[in-house]
Amino acid sequence: MATSTENSLPLAIHGGQPVRKKPMPARRALGAHEKAMMDEVYYWYHRQGLDPGYQGHFEELYCQCIVEYMGGGFADAVATGTVSLFVVLSALNLPKGSDVLVSPITDPGTLSAIILLGLRPKLVDAKPFHYNTGFEQVIARIDAKTSCVLAVHAAGQAVSDIEQIVEYCRARNIRVLEDCSQAHGARIHGRLVGTFGDMAAFSTMYRKASITGPTGGFIYTKNENYYHQALAHADRGKPRWRNDFNDRDPAQFLFPALNLHASEIACAIGLASWERLPTTIKNRQNFITKLSQRLKNESEICHALPTLGSDSPFYLPIFVNLKRIRCSKNDFSRAVMAEGIGLNPDYRYLVEEWPWVQSYLADTFHCEQAKLARDHSFCLYLNEHYGEEELDDVLAALLKVEKHFIK
Repeated sequence: MATSTENSLPLAIHGGQPVRKKPMPARRALGAHEKAMMDEVYYWYHRQGLDPGYQGHFEELYCQCIVEYMGGGFADAVATGTVSLFVVLSALNLPKGSDVLVSPITDPGTLSAIILLGLRPKLVDAKPFHYNTGFEQVIARIDAKTSCVLAVHAAGQAVSDIEQIVEYCRARNIRVLEDCSQAHGARIHGRLVGTFGDMAAFSTMYRKASITGPTGGFIYTKNENYYHQALAHADRGKPRWRNDFNDRDPAQFLFPALNLHASEIACAIGLASWERLPTTIKNRQNFITKLSQRLKNESEICHALPTLGSDSPFYLPIFVNLKRIRCSKNDFSRAVMAEGIGLNPDYRYLVEEWPWVQSYLADTFHCEQAKLARDHSFCLYLNEHYGEEELDDVLAALLKVEKHFIK
């Protein structure tokens, strides 16, 4: 275990010994409980004399678990997180060519879902020195062409103004979707993300706080009509909620749609993973709370994204005072990474920088605050197995690099 006494040593990026000589802890999200649940899929269907299908026993259990956690409503498991966004946008039946306001820092899947449905993404800026958007940033971009706001809860932290955004939009008949892919179980004002807007999309791929395997996702809503539309858009237009529905009669299907199902094995993994979500969140919160406080006490130039105390940490943005260092932010963060610390030195998920998306955007709006936030920060990777040793090593690496580059 390293300490800040190593600060006087040469940087690893310059040939010195790294602070941490072993890998950061692997997450190993597929544990014994997940394995037991995968086995249970086999044994349950074997006892029934059946092969696993879709919309089956384990998906029902998984969705019930989610709904109970969320405080009621409806959920449907789907194949991927991008699919969850595609399905919720489809379920709203927004006017073709209308504008969907979208957060400035997000995954390409968010933009792809909007574009593939014949809608126009319109970027909104972030709050100053933040990855998330805010109320003022959203309302500044609303006009007569706006049909929907897609608010992304980035880095595991809720959009702090989400309640205000929803209230403003509902008064104007504008739909609000929440992308909760990076923020499973995060809260704001005591409420879970995903419960504010009309619908919510979640990714459950292997790096998320709760998983269903390599890929996965689910949709959530408290609106039964939207739920029915989502079911149909995720399953070839089938109106499964109708009592007289015959799965063998395609004449009853409502519209063209793809088969976007989750598997029974994925849902069984999801059940196991979701059950330990509270522990996952607690352990991650404990790590970032301690790290944030120690940075505040020990660093002259670095600070963590302020926590709301109810986050579900996915990664942790670390901000660097560029006026106090003799190098670029990228050089600084790469030097920290060379000390054996897992991180993303330059988060490239700033939408306005992607060449392929330019012709689809509603306008050429520049997200100044989002770019400033990205350019002044790097993203520290973390998981629920980071403990005191990792805390000491991260601090030692940061302080070692800081001492070398500080003016």
